[in-house]
Amino acid sequence: MERPLVSIITPAYNSQQFIAETILSVQNQSYSNWEMIIVDDCSSDATEQIVLGFSMADPRIKLHKLQRNSGAGVARDLGITVAEGRFIAFLDSDDLWKPLKLERQVNFLLANHLPFTFCYYDCINEQGMALGKRITAPKELSYRQLFFCNFVGNLTGIYDVDYFGKIPVSSNRKRQDWIVWLTILKKVKTAQPVQESLALYRIRENSISSSKWSLLSHNYSVYRSYHKLNVLLSLIAMIGFLFTQLLIKPRYVETLKA
Repeated sequence: MERPLVSIITPAYNSQQFIAETILSVQNQSYSNWEMIIVDDCSSDATEQIVLGFSMADPRIKLHKLQRNSGAGVARDLGITVAEGRFIAFLDSDDLWKPLKLERQVNFLLANHLPFTFCYYDCINEQGMALGKRITAPKELSYRQLFFCNFVGNLTGIYDVDYFGKIPVSSNRKRQDWIVWLTILKKVKTAQPVQESLALYRIRENSISSSKWSLLSHNYSVYRSYHKLNVLLSLIAMIGFLFTQLLIKPRYVETLKA
């Protein structure tokens, strides 16, 4: 019996430095029934040519292009629109998957009759070197916990289209993934991760992960635009976010031995 098709959504913008390695990490998956939908956001470098080279050799890799630069949210939304798989997964153009990532997660979803899961991940630097840091999460993640902290790495989440339908992605330039997970947790109330590291998250200079002020600004925007909170309630929510970020989130960061 054929395993369910997984649609992997990858927005790309000027990604020539990393995109080949990202694609190879998908091709190296032990789970083979996937399609990788790469949406080029009007790159001005060799991203398109690199992806075309892969797609000519592997029809599971599919290139789509936006007509104008619109941001990762719009690119992800287009990818979801054209996706044909039962499961939707996300992988940014500079991140990597370990070879058992899809197999472990799809088996976990099917065995436990779950519509959504995620996993732990390790951090690497811009050159691909390990930073000795693993990001974990609560073993049963609630909507309230997610409200104050995005415990789900974008490169780890996978959901069942048969259960949720295709979830639209916000056109916001940042934090669209958090909004998707919040939408999911509103419906299922709690989520369970596969409790092992199955992906590698690349921390780049000037990324949202490396800029605390940028993170605060974009989180505040989510409270205002997605949750529809007024200014006062948004500020109160931000206090809860800061408390979680400073005192609770560190419990889910493991230091790895060299």
